[in-house]
Amino acid sequence: MGEDRLIEIEIKLTHQEDAVEKLNQVVCRQQKKIDHLEAICEALIRHVKELSDGAAEQRATNETPPHY
Repeated sequence: MGEDRLIEIEIKLTHQEDAVEKLNQVVCRQQKKIDHLEAICEALIRHVKELSDGAAEQRATNETPPHY
């Protein structure tokens, strides 16, 4: 194997390592974003449930008594 060919392979390997590192950074950022969005969704679900429970309680207190 000629020295030029070896240098070419080393250059390609270096580019691939750089590309893998950049992809890894992207995946890490995406996972952080996913974790953040999941936390927001869970908070929204809790909030909607609390609002729903509060509305159900309010409907129960505003119902007309059965003797009317």
